[in-house]
Amino acid sequence: MAKSILQFTLLFLVLVLAQVLVFNRLYLFNIAIPLAFIYFIMRLPVTMSLMWVLTLSFCTGLSVDIFSDTLGMNALACTLLAPLRLPILRLYFPREEDLTTPEPCMKSLGVAAFMKYAISISLIYCTLFFTIESFTFFNIGNLILRIIGSSILTFIFIMCIDRLNQRSEKRL
Repeated sequence: MAKSILQFTLLFLVLVLAQVLVFNRLYLFNIAIPLAFIYFIMRLPVTMSLMWVLTLSFCTGLSVDIFSDTLGMNALACTLLAPLRLPILRLYFPREEDLTTPEPCMKSLGVAAFMKYAISISLIYCTLFFTIESFTFFNIGNLILRIIGSSILTFIFIMCIDRLNQRSEKRL
């Protein structure tokens, strides 16, 4: 239990710092930005209560907001994403009892199910975030382009982070 808490704390710190110091500066074609810190929310155990997931999601978004000067947009989007996590997971992996570990990852879900889960979470989060950011549908073409580009970029970074995370867990 203590090892798991320590691992999640370290994952939280690394992802928030990476988002603030590195990913926020990677603006691809002035449209797409990787929002890879949502990997922390994706990896929260399926056995965790909704209240804890909501609290941790809000804290994750707020931490990124504080250092990114985004005025609570990430906190709101993360809090809205938190209750959607399990229903989305159940779309692609209906039986939680079959999970080898309670944390959704490529190893426990399988590559195909995890890829579907990751792209769905990325798409939903980017839609929430950029809709909150623009707060209007005036330039819908630019909004859709930002959502799709950032979702793809976020998905790629999440897949890379999961591979790195699995390798580091093997060494421990």
